[in-house]
This record gives sequence, C-alpha cells and structure tokens, in this order.
Amino acid sequence: MEHYVTLFDSLFLPQGLALHISMERHAGNYNLWILCVDGETFDILTRLNLPNVQLLKLSNLETEELKRVKKLRSKGEYCWTLTPFAPRFVFDSDKIISRVTYIDADMWFRKNPAPIFREFNSSGKHVLITDHSYAPENDYSATSGQYCVQFMTFTRNGGEYVRKWWEKKCVEWCYARFEDGKFGDQKYLDEWPERFIEYVHVLSAKELLLAPWNATRYPFGAACLWHFHSLRIISKGKRMSVTFGNFPLPVQTRISVYEPYIKDLRVAINLLYTHGFQVKPQSTLSVISQIKKMLRGAYNQLWRINLNLKANL
Repeated sequence: MEHYVTLFDSLFLPQGLALHISMERHAGNYNLWILCVDGETFDILTRLNLPNVQLLKLSNLETEELKRVKKLRSKGEYCWTLTPFAPRFVFDSDKIISRVTYIDADMWFRKNPAPIFREFNSSGKHVLITDHSYAPENDYSATSGQYCVQFMTFTRNGGEYVRKWWEKKCVEWCYARFEDGKFGDQKYLDEWPERFIEYVHVLSAKELLLAPWNATRYPFGAACLWHFHSLRIISKGKRMSVTFGNFPLPVQTRISVYEPYIKDLRVAINLLYTHGFQVKPQSTLSVISQIKKMLRGAYNQLWRINLNLKANL
C-alpha cells in the first residue's frame, strides 16, 4: 500500500475531493492522509467518511514552533511551512508506515503511478523529488526553484534525515517572496541533489508528472498525474466558473485533461452542496478583471468553464 498525505483548508475542499476521486479511479492500493488546516475541513470530511482516507486535525498536532511562526505568516505561507511536517504527522500516527508521499491538493491522477514508484525503488534512494521541467518560455527556476513541491516521497529510514533538515529551514524562513536565494518551501530543494546525494533521487521520467508550465513541452498522454496549478473557482452572480490560469495550454490538453478534471470538480462541489457546505470563490478577481489581465500579456490567457451550479454566493 502507498501512503499519501496532502493538506488544505475549506477553501480548497473541491480540489481535495477531486484528487480523491481520481485516486479511487487510478491509485490502486492506497491510503490518503488529509491534514485538515481548519476545523471546517475536518468536520465536513468527517461527515463524508471517504473511503481510503485518514484525517489529521491540525489543531491537535501543531507544535509550539508552528504556533509561533503562524502569527508571522499569511495563510498560504503557513500552509507552505506545514508541508515538511505533513509526512512527520503520518509517521507519528502509524509506526508501521515505511514511506509517505506528500502530494499537493490540486494534483489529479490520470493513470496508476506505478511507473513513478518503480523508478524510485530502482534508485535505492530515500527521497523522491520532481523537476519543474519548465517549457523554455515559462522558465521560472531562478526564482521559484528547479524542483517542485508537488509530489515528494520520504522513507522513514533515511528520508527523515532530509525531511527534518527541510522542516527546520521552513520554520526559520518560509515566505511568498524571493529573498537571498529562497522562495517559500520550494527553493530549498535546489541544493538537495548535491547536499543529500546519497538520499535524494530526482525523477528522470519527467513526462510522468506534468503541469501547465510544461504543457507545451511534453505531450499529455504519458502523464500519470497532472498538477492544476493556478486553476481557481470564481463566481459570476449565482453561477460558478473556473479560470485555468495564465499559462498557454494546447487545445487538446484542455479537452483531454482539463475538461475531465472539471467533471470531477463538479462532482466534488455537488457532493459538498448535498452536505450543506457552501463552496467559496478562490479568486478575488472579477471576471472583468481577469479579462483585463489576459489582455495585458501574451501568455495571460483565460479559459472559463461554467460549472452549471447555483452557488448562492
């Protein structure tokens, strides 16, 4: 069994549920641990009682150091600070678990991830990280990092050495800005392949895990997982729509990857509605503002798919 851990608050419940839907379809024998960042998330997920899911309530797990830095960081920065803690909370909850894969809540399984784990197992290493593999026109590696905090595997024996180093660094500094070679929780990974050469493996089959920033570089067909970075739910009166973000996407990728994801997102939102949860807009920009933003730059493209849901926002 593969153990995964993700974290999100009530704002990103739709993405979290869409992730779970895809895992039920493709992940095989798995267990998903969800670190609930707020009480509302824990309450609704408790009611949903999803299969193959274990809930972790952050308020029961926060350390004194986390409580201290929480006051100094935005909600997003604090969630980034929590990322290296998430595998630790799983290891602490079940002493039998030998490895945990952290996964962002806006990831989505397209196929069984077995090829990813086969490569990791063959490496003999203890930590798996993935390259951003930016398309040349979208290369933000200098400021955002060469490697992406999106899908990271840690073993209990060996991987903890690296994870604890990362945990300490994120407590010291984790902000949504580029400063002194750091950016959030992510730029720290740049030095791992050399600093932890005996422990860290970088996924060489880059086409297995794709995202909008490399959608023009790799065909989508081989991807086991897709990272829906910058996809946000917005409101339009009493209707809800989705923005795909600012990266250019090939038409076939929108049809074959994004539209199926929207279907799972729609199922997730309807499920939340039936349990009395009011889905919230994830972007403060109005549709008009989004269109203006699109017109200001060649790559600021906006595609909207109406979710056909009444949202009483």
